[in-house]
Amino acid sequence: MTRDSAIPRSDAALIALRRILRATEQYERDLAQAVGLTPAKLRVLQILAARDDRTATPTLLAAQMGVSQATVTALVDQLDKLGLTQRQRSSTDRRQLHVILTDSGATALAEAPDALQQHFVTGFHALQDWEQAMLVAALERVAAMLNAQGIDASPVLTLGEIGRPRPRP
Repeated sequence: MTRDSAIPRSDAALIALRRILRATEQYERDLAQAVGLTPAKLRVLQILAARDDRTATPTLLAAQMGVSQATVTALVDQLDKLGLTQRQRSSTDRRQLHVILTDSGATALAEAPDALQQHFVTGFHALQDWEQAMLVAALERVAAMLNAQGIDASPVLTLGEIGRPRPRP
């Protein structure tokens, strides 16, 4: 194929970006259909499940997710309503609150499809160090080209705001 008949590189790049967005949308739909969760809520459950005592403070959750404490509070409110987590005051310091993964939460986590970012992380770690650096640089450049470098984001692949449920059409 000659260069004249090929898809322009800018179009090829936009197609690749669109595929990423569509994969993210599809994963969100699959996750919602499978266990009724958003990627951000699933991430809270994953963090809790990875801890020996299945519990964490909201501060720890916020730090690990790269979001604000208010966002974690909104997520935990929703998870509590679903019976997937519960809050409990510390027995040693009554001012401290712990978020605990319930058995229902562990079941929902076990039934959830693999997170999209887990697929990415697995593939990313399989790359050579120079390939990882090049990919990060390219993605940062794309974010800058889209005037998105100042947008606050956490390492959770989702399209909507992390803290609030999106309205359904």
